[in-house]
Amino acid sequence: MNIFIVGIGGKMGRALCERAGEYGDTVSGGLDRISSACFPTFSTASEVNVLVDAVIDFSRPDTLPEIISLCKLTGAPCVIATTGYTRDQEEAIKKLSESVAVFKSENMSLGINALSILAEKAASLLKDFDVEIIERHHNQKADAPSGTAKLLCRSLERGLDYAPSYNYGREGNSKRKPHEIGVHAIRGGTIVGEHEIAFCGGDEVVTLSHSAGSRRIFADGALKAAKWIKDKKPGLYDMHDMLGL
Repeated sequence: MNIFIVGIGGKMGRALCERAGEYGDTVSGGLDRISSACFPTFSTASEVNVLVDAVIDFSRPDTLPEIISLCKLTGAPCVIATTGYTRDQEEAIKKLSESVAVFKSENMSLGINALSILAEKAASLLKDFDVEIIERHHNQKADAPSGTAKLLCRSLERGLDYAPSYNYGREGNSKRKPHEIGVHAIRGGTIVGEHEIAFCGGDEVVTLSHSAGSRRIFADGALKAAKWIKDKKPGLYDMHDMLGL
């Protein structure tokens, strides 16, 4: 399969290039402001003149118009792993999914998606516990809280019997309120990604956590998603669909 990578010059783009061969895929090119030394690199979708069977995006939210143009030009399905989209951009992605298959997930790791299922179950069992989320990433990550933290929040909501309010980075006179979930973002060094959910009750704490050791897990997940979505009908899919959950 011919994989086209949006953000090919970035850390995740390079990880995808390294892993593609393990899945029998060929990287036909990419879209980026920085040229790749090994693969054809284009600055706009209109310039693309290589075979594209599937698009994988690990770039920035402002690249979305080019991704939409590329998918419409090629008819190729798209795996979107970028986070930090606005509501209008989310609507544009939904609109795109009416014409091509779109796989969208805030995190391509199998472990994180297992964590989200465990979080939902724990929330349904520990209804009277206070819940806090802590996420840690490298010092170059732009959006906070992380897309994965938001994914975990949605999982918790499905398990709770109330609609929580969110307190981001609690500070000052900020006594905890009933039905509140605290979400805290840490940025530093080269942390690939760490997420922790703490369920705090009377005299006991239950903690669920996930730590990414390298970007390889995200690259592998995206490549598996590209294979899975290749022959799917237009629509918006996610990791739960691929895993049959």
